[in-house]
Amino acid sequence: MALTQTEKNKKWRDKNKEYNRYLSYRSTSRSFIRKLATEDDLNELEQLIHERRANTNND
Repeated sequence: MALTQTEKNKKWRDKNKEYNRYLSYRSTSRSFIRKLATEDDLNELEQLIHERRANTNND
């Protein structure tokens, strides 16, 4: 019996839970920045990005 596309998608998501979570968070954050973020939000995000980059370089 052939799988439907929906079943194939579910099977892929089940096999790739962490990567799927990563993609979901990335999509949500991009949408927030593009559509909803205020100037204060953007300033805070810039600071968080700066801190994250500094910590990533030390790893």
